Amino acid sequence: MRHHNSVFHDLVKRVPWAKFDRLVVAHKADHRIRRLSTKSQFLALLYGQLAGAVSLRDVECGLRSHADRLYHVGGVTVPRSTLADANSTRPSAVFSELFAQMVAQAQRGLRRAVGDAVYLIDSTGIRLSGLGSQWARFSAKTCGAKVHVVYDPDADRPIYAAVTAANVNDITPAQAMPIEAGATYVFDLGYYDYSWWAQMDRAGCRIVTRFKTRTRLTVTAELAVPEEDGAILSDRIGLLPSRQAKSRKNPFQAPVREIRLKTPTGKVLRILSNDLDTSAQEIADLYKRRWAIELFFRWVKQTLKIRHFLGTSENAVRIQIAVALIAFLLLRLAQAAQKAVQSPLAFARLVRANLMHRRRIDKLITGPPPPPPPSPQMVLQWN
Repeated sequence: MRHHNSVFHDLVKRVPWAKFDRLVVAHKADHRIRRLSTKSQFLALLYGQLAGAVSLRDVECGLRSHADRLYHVGGVTVPRSTLADANSTRPSAVFSELFAQMVAQAQRGLRRAVGDAVYLIDSTGIRLSGLGSQWARFSAKTCGAKVHVVYDPDADRPIYAAVTAANVNDITPAQAMPIEAGATYVFDLGYYDYSWWAQMDRAGCRIVTRFKTRTRLTVTAELAVPEEDGAILSDRIGLLPSRQAKSRKNPFQAPVREIRLKTPTGKVLRILSNDLDTSAQEIADLYKRRWAIELFFRWVKQTLKIRHFLGTSENAVRIQIAVALIAFLLLRLAQAAQKAVQSPLAFARLVRANLMHRRRIDKLITGPPPPPPPSPQMVLQWN
């Protein structure tokens, strides 16, 4: 009988193991480790994400039930106490940097002209609980973390992620995000910072965001609005206030665009952009694309496991989020390599249902091959 790898095996073949090994060495993640290697820890956590495990006990029991199929992927069964210790002490940078390298490798396959890239920036909050989550406490009764993401809607994948406590302002990690010169960045009011906008403008980036209600625009030009489109109310060019706050001078003195539009619900939005030439409708359509990152956050929270944490220390949370994003990327890469299942959610569910089965990943919606017909000798014996 022809041998088939498990679905899990086919997925992890897409991990750049040589780069992973170099990261383990660089961060001394396996230094003086005897019981559980960083690779085995990673495989256990990745299995937990893809299998939908909600606790360390689920991961431990699942791995034990499939112990005979872990050998080919280099995995081992893991006691939950050992895995908990590893999540608490192993450097999370191994996993976050692995995600960054996998994203960079996947992005090289996208051929786009300079200036065609559109990236969405946003964050999502995650509630934490437990004694180890004091690092993320922002009120007497509540602890939480934030995941800050730069998302590529055309490739349908995140290209950058950072984790902070929930009380950290969104603009703080945004200032450390890598900026691609000439790209378009779309974001909302959480990233309202004139200095950051000026930095992006100097890099030749196009920014699309929203005005705050109290921000006044000194109008220098009125642009024509298409009469047939009732959604666009006005299109103006002007200058932002000279100061963002009473004590801060505004370094972004370049002209900006204000496009007022009415949503289907009747709400009026003031869209801001440093693009003075593109049509108002195209800029409005760019802002609407923000919905894609909201769908990404919803998909990750519902399909992968970042609502149920396997540890509450800062290191454990960072590791689990990085592994969840790697799992998302592996699912996207695997789905792109087949044509039978178009829905990302349906594909993820099929992977979960068949994770440790020996089936081809591009044949998940077909049944197992029928048994061969009995040989003439077998028929004679039964007769």
